[in-house]
Amino acid sequence: MLSRAWQVSLWRLAGLLAVATAIGLWIGALPTAWLVAVGGWLALTLVQLRRLGRLLDSTVLLQPTSERDIWGRIRQRLYQRQQATRGARRRLLELLRGFRDGASALPDGVVVLDPERRILWFNTAARELLGLDPRHDPGGEITHLLRAPRILQWFAEGAEPALTDVASPVDDRIRLSLRRIPYADGRSLLVARDISQLQRLEQVRRDFVANVSHELRTPLTVVHGYLDMIEPESLPEYEPILRELRMQSRRMTQIVEDLLTLSRLEAQQSTPDERVVMPALLESLRREAAALSQGRHEIVLERLGDMDLQGSTKDLHSAFSNLVSNAVRYTPDGGRIVLRWECDADGARLTVIDTGPGIPSQHLPRLTERFYRVSTSRSRESGGTGLGLSIVKHVLQLHQARLDIRSEVGVGSRFICVFGPERLLPARTLAEEA
Repeated sequence: MLSRAWQVSLWRLAGLLAVATAIGLWIGALPTAWLVAVGGWLALTLVQLRRLGRLLDSTVLLQPTSERDIWGRIRQRLYQRQQATRGARRRLLELLRGFRDGASALPDGVVVLDPERRILWFNTAARELLGLDPRHDPGGEITHLLRAPRILQWFAEGAEPALTDVASPVDDRIRLSLRRIPYADGRSLLVARDISQLQRLEQVRRDFVANVSHELRTPLTVVHGYLDMIEPESLPEYEPILRELRMQSRRMTQIVEDLLTLSRLEAQQSTPDERVVMPALLESLRREAAALSQGRHEIVLERLGDMDLQGSTKDLHSAFSNLVSNAVRYTPDGGRIVLRWECDADGARLTVIDTGPGIPSQHLPRLTERFYRVSTSRSRESGGTGLGLSIVKHVLQLHQARLDIRSEVGVGSRFICVFGPERLLPARTLAEEA
């Protein structure tokens, strides 16, 4: 199409030169006629360029043209491009409108933040859950509008990880979970979810487990007591049955005690700020391991630090004891078990190392779930309740610590309790202990 437009323009130029030549020959001034023709052509070209520049600078909608020269074709192409751009813009606006309508319909509050945490947009749920006002709050900094101390501290620490169990600014009875999701150009989404119903259901579950466990305690104690009163010698034909009944009643009692411990830990909001004397605790754990092992394993205690911990001696002893008993339970005879206590500027670590069969990697993320078993038969034979690592996880969470698990099949496992530096206390001197 453009080639034909060029042909039309060139033919017009050729026609103009032909007319100029005829007039020049007639008046006897051919160069002057050509100069006037070329000058007129250039002037017309400049006028067309000026019109084209104005069209490019303006936002006026163009109209289709039927001109067949090069300038007409250029204006026609601009008109087509303008129509295509308008169509693309219309589709983009429809897509954006659909996105906003969908985001507005979400039950979770969504707030779009710029890199300086200023509000760019929020949906209806954000108004209801966070109390944001669409007339005044867009453009405001989110930390100037949500002033709860936990939220301010969360943003100051980088808003990672998700913040749970936060009271809504609108109603204290509404409990929220906040999560920040970064995306392009430093912007982020603040997602607020109402977890009030989930918390109520979780509380019902905790109360149910605690109540059932407490109610089972008494009948189990009675059953266990009567079984102990029966002399196996008086009923030799029932001795295997009595032995199995005693073992299973003790196991049920231990499950109930562990469930009650978990219920207490879940209901506990904070830990006592007492000094946990680590040398004494480590020595107690070593003696427990030796008693459980009964000489079947090599028990090693390594102290690579002299710091104490701040927290609950009872709860930490329970957690560490679970790790030690697991190591003894699952390590074959002749194996080696190491209890290692390390301290440095980044915190402290208590590591329980065994040379047991190891745990396949696909099981590691779920080991702290209640009653989760890598191998049901192996766990039953070892006498475990399936709740020990859940207790460890909850105790460490109450101490702002975490459990790292590393294992290799056929080599052994490492269970590492990691404490932050804020939990460390300088060990007492002999004078202070006296």
